[in-house]
Amino acid sequence: MRSRDPRELLRLPFVERIAIVAWVEMRLYDVLGRLVDVRILPNLITNVGLAQVAGLINGVVTTPFKYVAVGDGSATSPGTCTAPSPTDTALGREVMRVQATVGRTTTSVTNDTATLDATFNFTSSYALCEAGIFDAPTGGNMLSRLTFPVLNVVSGDTLEIKWRIRVVRV
Repeated sequence: MRSRDPRELLRLPFVERIAIVAWVEMRLYDVLGRLVDVRILPNLITNVGLAQVAGLINGVVTTPFKYVAVGDGSATSPGTCTAPSPTDTALGREVMRVQATVGRTTTSVTNDTATLDATFNFTSSYALCEAGIFDAPTGGNMLSRLTFPVLNVVSGDTLEIKWRIRVVRV
């Protein structure tokens, strides 16, 4: 029996194909608790993120992704972020990272969507333009990254980020 090229297997009718689909909802509140901005954005799963997910499937990797970070892109030019790339391993310039409240929810199939809900309470001003998910409180592996038009925050503002990562059949 000859071995098959793995790419041939993708054309067979019994092969299951899945995708990771992620999106982010960001809500900014001012010091008085008033909602001042809402954004719903897609994001990119990094190459390292894909490798870590593969390792989580069989236990080779045991560290879950439960930290969310935001950044302003650059120390010399805050508010300037380069577009996400599959090869990204960190934010351009991270300014804050928090541990998210994690769980699962149902989008189509029971528990098919991972949830990470993070709250950032700012004591300084930033021109945010990027966010990411990590598996450690500092450094670590980045699962996902997104960039967005500048979101200016000031001391007293609160940013809520609700990250959803759905595993779906394609």
